[in-house]
Parts: sequence; C-alpha cells; structure tokens
Amino acid sequence: MTSTTNISTHPRSTVLGFPRIGVDRALKRALESHWRGELSEDALLAEASRLRGETWQRLVDSGVDEIPVNDFSLYDHVLDATVMVGAVPGRHRDAGGGLATYFAMARGDDRVAPLEMTKWFDTNYHYLVPEIGPATAFAADAAKPLGELAEARSRGLSARPVLVGPVTFLMLSKPETGAPEGFAPLDRLDDLLVVYADLLARLAEAGAGWVQLDEPCLVQDQPAEVLNAVARAYAFLGSAAA
Repeated sequence: MTSTTNISTHPRSTVLGFPRIGVDRALKRALESHWRGELSEDALLAEASRLRGETWQRLVDSGVDEIPVNDFSLYDHVLDATVMVGAVPGRHRDAGGGLATYFAMARGDDRVAPLEMTKWFDTNYHYLVPEIGPATAFAADAAKPLGELAEARSRGLSARPVLVGPVTFLMLSKPETGAPEGFAPLDRLDDLLVVYADLLARLAEAGAGWVQLDEPCLVQDQPAEVLNAVARAYAFLGSAAA
C-alpha cells in the first residue's frame, strides 16, 4: 500500500494565552494614568491595542502559527466574561456604560460597591466574582471578542478567540443578594448556553475557525452534578455548531 501522507508538512503551533501586562508593566501604568484623569479613554484603548499588537508580533516572531485573541483584558478576564454574557448587576447599570460601567464593576465608585474579588483557584491571581440570580437577564455582548478577532485578522494573523467556558463561569459566580435559599448559579446553565451558542455563531460568521473554551474548574475534583453539567453543556454547544 502506498501512503499519501505528506511527511514534509510540519505541525502548526499555538499557545493557550499570553500575559497581558506588557513590557515594564505598561498596561498597569496606562490604567493608573486613566484613573487619575491624565489619560483619556481613547488613549487608553489605543495603548491596549498597541500592547496586543506587540504581543501578537512577539508570538509570530517566536514561530507561533495561530494566535490566541480575547485573552487580553484591561482588568480581569472573568469580568470581561461577565460583560460578554450580559450579567451586569443592576447597581452598575446606570454607571455610564462602556468603560465607566466596566470600571465601576471592578473598582466601585462613590455610589456603588464593586464586585467581590477573590483568588483564582490556588494562585495569587484574583478575579472579580460574578453575581447571578434566578432573574439575571443573560444577553450576548460580543463586542470585545469580535473586535480583537477583527484586529488580529486585519494584521493577516490566523487567530483563535479564547472564552471562559460556561460551566466555569457559573462555578466561579455567587448567588446575587436576595437569591432564594438553595439557589446556585449553575442552576442557570441552560439559559447561559443559549447565549454561548449565539456568541459562537457570531464568531464563526466573523471568520473564527474554532474557539477555545476554557474550563479550569475541571482541574478540581467535582461532584457528578458538575460533570453532568459539563457533558450537557458541550453536547448542546456541539449540536448548535453542527
């Protein structure tokens, strides 16, 4: 039998994500300047774009074929996911929209408290805890992942969007104040999956060949109900993408 395999074809390379702080903590300096009122919102966003481009070029120069996008964040990737699925708490909804609302959720302001901050698994990184209730109105806001995908593709890069997976998002969340006794955010999985299916469809339409869904809650031992939720989630998303 004659093999038709092309043995000269080399495997494609990628990475799961990349640190976003920039050389000499450039992102931190830009954020603090913005919060002091010294750097405009447009200038902050321009600096963020510059840092993303710098990272992508570094990856390309290192021989990475497929670039992860949407792993960049101005503050916290779980906060980004909270905005992406429309789970903005009611107390933050009149903060002004855009970055004003985003930073009110992250840092609070003179009227409202921020989201709780806690440790990301067993690390020294912290994330902002989403607040989910029985009536949380999930809705897809794909602006950030679509924007970064388009930004990378405009540079001629083969890019893969990275999203926090739906089960991990709910496992990292807490019940909102006033939620009924016994309610758990994971109870809202089926509603959230509809939003994720919408997000995946929009990313596919925008040219994403595939999407990386991170489920780091699975690094821990989980009870059967969580494992069953994962199986149900990906059966649904797989069928929606078919």
